[in-house]
Amino acid sequence: MGEVRQFALPDLGEGLTEATIVRWLVAVGDTVRVDEPVVEVETAKALVEVPCPYAGVVTSHAAEEGAEVAVGAPLVTVAVGPENGAPGSGPDGDAAPRTEDATPDHTPGTAAEAVTGPAAGRTAPPDPEHVGGSGNVLVGYGTAPAPGRRRRVLPSSLAGPVSPSPARAAGAGPRADGTPHNGTDRSTRAHPDRRGASRANGDARTPVPVISPLVRRLARENSLDLSRVTGSGPDGLILRADVERALRTAVPEGAPADPHSPPPAPTGTAAREGTRSGADGVRGDARTVPGDADGVPGADDVRNAVGSVRHERRIPLRGVRGTAAARLSRSRSEIPDASCWVDADATELLAARARMNAAPGHGGQVPPVSLLALLARVCTAALARFPELNATVDTEAREIVVLPEVHLGFAAQTDRGLVVPVVRDAHTMTAEELTAETARLTEAARAGRLSPAELTGGTFTLNNYGVFGVDGSTPIINHPEAAMLGVGRIARKPWVVGDELAVRSVVQLSLTFDHRVCDGGTAGGFLRHVADCVEQPARLLRTL
Repeated sequence: MGEVRQFALPDLGEGLTEATIVRWLVAVGDTVRVDEPVVEVETAKALVEVPCPYAGVVTSHAAEEGAEVAVGAPLVTVAVGPENGAPGSGPDGDAAPRTEDATPDHTPGTAAEAVTGPAAGRTAPPDPEHVGGSGNVLVGYGTAPAPGRRRRVLPSSLAGPVSPSPARAAGAGPRADGTPHNGTDRSTRAHPDRRGASRANGDARTPVPVISPLVRRLARENSLDLSRVTGSGPDGLILRADVERALRTAVPEGAPADPHSPPPAPTGTAAREGTRSGADGVRGDARTVPGDADGVPGADDVRNAVGSVRHERRIPLRGVRGTAAARLSRSRSEIPDASCWVDADATELLAARARMNAAPGHGGQVPPVSLLALLARVCTAALARFPELNATVDTEAREIVVLPEVHLGFAAQTDRGLVVPVVRDAHTMTAEELTAETARLTEAARAGRLSPAELTGGTFTLNNYGVFGVDGSTPIINHPEAAMLGVGRIARKPWVVGDELAVRSVVQLSLTFDHRVCDGGTAGGFLRHVADCVEQPARLLRTL
């Protein structure tokens, strides 16, 4: 007999207490290997594929896609042991099953053989070879300790000619082809609801025979209880057609769950004639449902009725979005921020970048330097002159902590929300190195593969909201940092050059800062230095 092992969501590190199921990588009935990823979850930091430390057949999912699961809560169950090919299992196995639960005297036909009732429930510690765990860890993750006791089932060789108990009657008889049947069939590995072992042991948690996530989602969105649906597939498997049929028939036949709810609208002849019943007080002229000649709504009528109802959308604040919401709220409530901004002529900066990216005269190819990398280099130079803005506030100690290293964060918009990857030791990097690192982090952010370490520990943030086509903004400081530089779009505008009017590439720069760490003079000096470097990039040569 196989043993069903429960795998819980492991500790994913960084103090994370929960995760959202994004996508199941295996379906119920699939066979998995040791340490094979079974589910993709989204934490407050990134997407993570969670491997299962057991080898066997997946018997159930603890939650649907989109559900939130706490660390340590059940995630998936896997049937491991003899029925999944463990050593010594099956009729050809070398190791004979242990029989310490049977009476030593097993003469055929004696009462010692008919071990049912209390004797059948005797337990023993699980065999190590049946556990199938890898012991590998993520962070605090590994093979969970086996339960102290488990139910042991006697081998069929000890049962003799004694009649089976009713609980085992379904799985103990001979097959149609005359071969003996021990209650477990190889085909049960593909369908967990067909496991004779679970039914024999009275497991009330046997999952509904549904394999397709689409079928489960369709039922969930229409509040349909799958346990009341009869499947038309092999061995009672519930198909999509079964759910659609149940939804069609549930409209005219469903009764209100609340006894105080109004009765369903009449159908058929009473609905068409609009009669009134004086005996029970049911109005015959109540609102009717369009349908066929018998008053029963057809499939088109049901679809039209459902499509005409509009519902509000509720988006859970969890995962990346939830973490960002909590951090932004904390920033607004704790940091007394202020903003200042200035327009700058970026024509010379764009020309300098074009010359940097031009092919060298001696041939060869050079990697292009991004505009974001040049702005990052300008930020690190300005922070070296105004280090007060590369700081944080220790509220408990009532101290301003000026940080020696610049870990530059930059805002990146992804399908899962706004994230801020962090470039470590940005003050030590060249423009080429900053280009390569920001490109790597941006690609990882869009793929959802950023590690927690790459999303934390920033000291200053660069926010290039100009990519959205806007000129300015008053961004919220990324707590617990002290400042953020915002860069708007670069647009062609009239600009005074000397005594003449010319069309130049103009950008708006804004600085949002924590007024506790500095006053307006420091903030204005920082922003003016950034604007001067944008207008005259040669100023950066003084700090190279």
